[in-house]
This record gives sequence, structure tokens and C-alpha cells, in this order.
Amino acid sequence: MDYSPIPDTNKFDTRSLIEEFMAQKRFAVIGASDKTSKYGYKIFKNLRSRGYTIYPVNPRLKEIEGIRCYPRITDIPDKIEVADFVVPPAVTEEVLKECERLKINYVWLQPGSESKKAIDFCYQHNIKVLYNLCVIIDGVEHSSFHYFELH
Repeated sequence: MDYSPIPDTNKFDTRSLIEEFMAQKRFAVIGASDKTSKYGYKIFKNLRSRGYTIYPVNPRLKEIEGIRCYPRITDIPDKIEVADFVVPPAVTEEVLKECERLKINYVWLQPGSESKKAIDFCYQHNIKVLYNLCVIIDGVEHSSFHYFELH
């Protein structure tokens, strides 16, 4: 079967999709970091400060700020609602297979973590995916979401 991915323009309402993502409560941050200069840390800190339950995923860390860090997404004992990726595309592509097995329905690919293969995988497996957007900038809570369109 020849498959063409659904482009991210004119096929769904980005604002509504972001609101749907941000209405979830439990986020896994794939590539979470304890280094304050890294986006993996900034995303972990930002989501946590907004009241989300965060499960950092990084095989090299035991914890971040007292929160247990899991080596793999499959090690998290609770049901994850959103997997937020802050890793290279090759890692994203592998972990997405685990997300599909775990029936994680929402995937946010931070800039730099996406690839055509990863995006196609999400569409082919009916996983809702956001990409070319940053959860810190674009993922403000839906009650105060401000949508800006660039021309």
C-alpha cells in the first residue's frame, strides 16, 4: 500500500488538537534531562509547574528534582496519555513503536525530534501527533491558549 501522510495544514484544526493534548494529565517526557540548559529539562519543569503529572524518561538518570526517572517508557507503571519527545529522530522512531504497543494516543514531537518516518508512523497507527510546535510555547493550557498565525 502506498501511503502519503496527512499534511499538518488544512486537515485538522491545530488549536483544537493542542487543546485536546493539553487536556490530558499524564505526560512522559522522552529525553528528560537534569541539565537546566537542555530542552528536556525545560519541558519537564514547564509541564510540572503547570500541574501535569510528569514521567521523565532517560536511561542515564535515576531522578530529576526528586522525581523518579524511567529508563524506558515501558517501565512506567501508570497509563501515559501523552508522550513528548525531546530526542534525536532515530530514537523517536524506535520509542514510537513502544508507544503504539502501550496504546498511547497522543505524541508531541518537539522540533528536532521529528522525522517523516516518525510522523508517518503516527498517522498509520492512528496516533494523534503534533510536530513543528513546542509544548512550552504552543502548548499553553487550553483555557488560556492564544493562537497566532504567521503569514
